[in-house]
Amino acid sequence: MNNDQTSARKRGTWTRRGCLTLGAGLIGTAIRGRAADGQVAAPAGQPQQGTRTPPLPLIEFEPKSMLHVTETTVARARFPVIDFHTHVSRRRAQKPAVPPAEIVKTMDAVNLHTMVNLTGGSGEDLSGAIAAFDRAFPRRFVTMTEPAWTRAGETGYAAWQADEIAKAKAAGAVGVKVLKTLGLYLRDGGANGTLVKIDDARFDPMWDACGRLGMPVAIHVGDPEAFFLPIDRFNERYEELHAHPDWSFHGRDFPPFKEILAARDRVFARHPKTTFVALHVGHWAENLAAVGEMLDRFPNVHVETGARIGEIGRQPRTAARFFDRYQDRVLFGTDAIPLGTETPQQVFGEDLYRIYYRCLETEDEYFDYAPARLPPQGRWRIYGLGLSDRILRKVYNANAQRVLGMKLISG
Repeated sequence: MNNDQTSARKRGTWTRRGCLTLGAGLIGTAIRGRAADGQVAAPAGQPQQGTRTPPLPLIEFEPKSMLHVTETTVARARFPVIDFHTHVSRRRAQKPAVPPAEIVKTMDAVNLHTMVNLTGGSGEDLSGAIAAFDRAFPRRFVTMTEPAWTRAGETGYAAWQADEIAKAKAAGAVGVKVLKTLGLYLRDGGANGTLVKIDDARFDPMWDACGRLGMPVAIHVGDPEAFFLPIDRFNERYEELHAHPDWSFHGRDFPPFKEILAARDRVFARHPKTTFVALHVGHWAENLAAVGEMLDRFPNVHVETGARIGEIGRQPRTAARFFDRYQDRVLFGTDAIPLGTETPQQVFGEDLYRIYYRCLETEDEYFDYAPARLPPQGRWRIYGLGLSDRILRKVYNANAQRVLGMKLISG
């Protein structure tokens, strides 16, 4: 008995704290006594009462949901799909791509009609990708070209690049993909030079050429907002960034997240006749209100869903309203890559597409956003939006066909 309890007993009174403490002590003594007599024992495999559970590394924590809710398997999309954001070809210096015929088998299984290959490269890389994919499997693959950023510091680069885009279109390219090289990696004067801004005026002729040629620009200029914050206990993507610290843009000379988006928006404003698709839900899927404001300001801009189903699905009511309001401006995309396992939320396969379809088509609750043992981006699960057929048709294929200026799906 502690001093509080002894004092209380001498005074003939009991405090709440003293009573609770004494009661717990007596109960604990009784249990220990009964256990010693063989009357009470902890179940096999569980720690005895009074012992502490050993620490569990977070990487080994795989909780199983206790919810009993509807689980819908969506084996095939309700309507034919155009995936506007994929990477199916490889450049000469990289590993060979998965054979197109093997990719088509998976496409047929999930009702994926067309894959837009954003990273077709330029020159011989582009010609090779178009020959191996687009011409070998017409309307199943279409390919975009990319600017040659290594020449950006040369005099007359913008005019030269505009000519190259025209040549790429003649060769069969359907658009231009801008990687986050611009804004986060491209530097004047080499690796230690100054970062080149997204809205650098030297690129204006290139943007204008895309508009003049009817080549939509799929633009990627940033990463999730969390990648620009400290990798600490408050960062919900701590595990992802801890595993890939080189993905972080915090603490160096990189522009703040909002400054990157502002520079991109200035490009949109200066080139109203050019069609842009802001990839990854406009790079701010965590803030759909801000994305909506951007779409309201720039009628020449669309967004797509690549690698952001995990963000869309954890805010189902807000996301459903967003899809309803901007149903003519949202394109379906996954950011699928046929090779590798580092980013399971992007690995091409039937499981990946069925998660996207389940999120968009059903009202299921609390399911995984990636085919992975552990959530790869953050410790959360997602919910279905239950979009109408009218919206699904637009998101799945009609909007992409309009942006590309191509009739890819008959009927």
